[in-house]
Amino acid sequence: MIARLGAASVHLLTASGAVLALLALRAVHDGDWQMMFVWLSAALVVDAVDGPLARRLAVTTVLPRFSGERLDLIVDYLTYVAVPAFALTEAQLLPEAARLPAAAAILLSSLFHVADLKSKTEEGYFVGFPAIWNIILLYLFALNFPPYVSLAIVAIFVLLTFVPMLSVHPFRVARLRPFTCLVTALWAGAAALAIANPFPSPLWVQALMILTALYLAGVGLYRSLA
Repeated sequence: MIARLGAASVHLLTASGAVLALLALRAVHDGDWQMMFVWLSAALVVDAVDGPLARRLAVTTVLPRFSGERLDLIVDYLTYVAVPAFALTEAQLLPEAARLPAAAAILLSSLFHVADLKSKTEEGYFVGFPAIWNIILLYLFALNFPPYVSLAIVAIFVLLTFVPMLSVHPFRVARLRPFTCLVTALWAGAAALAIANPFPSPLWVQALMILTALYLAGVGLYRSLA
């Protein structure tokens, strides 16, 4: 019984991401972009810890009827894709006429990634852009590009979803893992500072976000070409 309760609590933790998505949507409705990112960040933390907890508590063995992986995919689609797509229809980041088409392209291309059974390699890399639109959205707010530049960035990442270029998972890829985790921690600090202050972010925060992103993208690109 204790094992079953522990396993069920992990599923409940994963499912809480759906509630966080709802809270983020309410923040979008209110135009409170900082609060939207607070809820999306909380969902990101949940997504980071529920997998290790599930493996530690042998959730698939204890509760074989319920698929934590399926639950995780549903919640990830809400927090990584649906909320950011809706936010782009409401924010002043893109040209007004392009907001709804861009959001639709994000939703549809991300479904391709979610449904792709070969979206991850055995080494832990993602194949193609891994639909982390919550992160792209943060960069668009923090860097405050002109609307047509932001639209071009969105279009590029939509297309990269279908390009079999590898993207690094900072915790699952063994190659350079210690340094990659350090860079990820620096990125997380920069992202937290960006969220805690009005947009656009200070120049030094922007620079740190760009440099850490270049490293993480470079690891995947190097592995793709190796």
